[in-house]
Amino acid sequence: MRPVTHRLSAAAFAELATGGGGADALAELRAAQTSKHRLLVRLAAEESGTAARAYEALAELEAGAPAEVSACLCHSAVGAWALRACRGQADPGRLAAVALAAAVRAGAACRLEVPVPGGRLVLPSLGLLTLPPGGPDRITAAVEPTDGGARIHAGGRAFPVRPGRDGQDWQALHRMSFGPDTTMTVDDLDPYRWLGDDVAGRLPPARRRRWSTCLGQAWEILRARHATVAEEVGAVVSVLTPILGTALEQRSASARDLFGTIALSDPVDGIGMALTLTHELQHIKLYALTDLVTLTLPDDGRRFYAPWRPDPRPLHGLLHGAYAHAAVAAFWRRHLADPEHGAKAEVEFARWREASTQVTATLLDSGGLTEEGTRFVGTLRDTLAGLDGEPVSAGAAARARLMAEAHRRSHGPG
Repeated sequence: MRPVTHRLSAAAFAELATGGGGADALAELRAAQTSKHRLLVRLAAEESGTAARAYEALAELEAGAPAEVSACLCHSAVGAWALRACRGQADPGRLAAVALAAAVRAGAACRLEVPVPGGRLVLPSLGLLTLPPGGPDRITAAVEPTDGGARIHAGGRAFPVRPGRDGQDWQALHRMSFGPDTTMTVDDLDPYRWLGDDVAGRLPPARRRRWSTCLGQAWEILRARHATVAEEVGAVVSVLTPILGTALEQRSASARDLFGTIALSDPVDGIGMALTLTHELQHIKLYALTDLVTLTLPDDGRRFYAPWRPDPRPLHGLLHGAYAHAAVAAFWRRHLADPEHGAKAEVEFARWREASTQVTATLLDSGGLTEEGTRFVGTLRDTLAGLDGEPVSAGAAARARLMAEAHRRSHGPG
């Protein structure tokens, strides 16, 4: 399992700077993130004997089942854990659980010592096995392949484990599929799935069905009206993680250390879910891009007004917001003639087109961009300029202006 060096191609950089990218550019980002995960895992394996033995087991498994091992190593929570293990903030021995999960996926035997804090054996990308109470916090576990899954032998007992299907002691991560090539895992169990205070617990079946319905509707909207976005979502969004929200609106977020994850509260409807995927996709792309290319100079302490936030933002945060909201404007542009959503689309398009344009000017005038960052933001500004000729009604323009002015009065500089 050897990491490789990555450089983003000029063509991919240019396409990503427009706000898009397409399959080829995202394949470059995904390949770099795969190597990042592998490097972090390799470094974590040096931190303990348990982790070193698990790394050896993964290497042996990969020789016969490379796709299954890669699926485990690329699971976003594995990357988040490995980074913290390298920093001394997580148990490196958890790599044994990654190896056991890979063995289950591969239909291969594997026997390792593994930590089970609180009697919980999390198999990343698969689910959670709850062991009988009162046992040790470190056990030897063995995977025995079976038809459709495996048995985990631990503490003199055998526990059936089937991917995607709950059992007596086994809670599986559930997957949502859209067409033959697009599948997302709902990770509501792994302790490294989301590291914010707003992380939510296990989705009950009724809510999971609601998620599936809204996601199915969103996927159809993206395929019908936003083909490039659908292509990109299918390429990089692999995990959905529940976070806390309200009944009135959907919240969403993404994180640098969790490539491929979108954290979200319960979706309201298909159009809102489609917008969430579009918005968070941009953050995922930009996080991955800035692992390869430096766009901003080191933070100098300045904070800037952001038309979409209640708090002033550092320059790199402002760039993230501009990149995401340029995509939001483009999203609503494609719904201007929509009989159901056209009125809202006009207002949202007008507001975020103007806001993103203003912020690109702030970024370019800041003196805080690198040479590559200046090229990137300049291209994004040109993309937004291409939207200027799209007319909206006087009423929609006025409402958008009033909303922007109200936000600046409440959250802008004094």
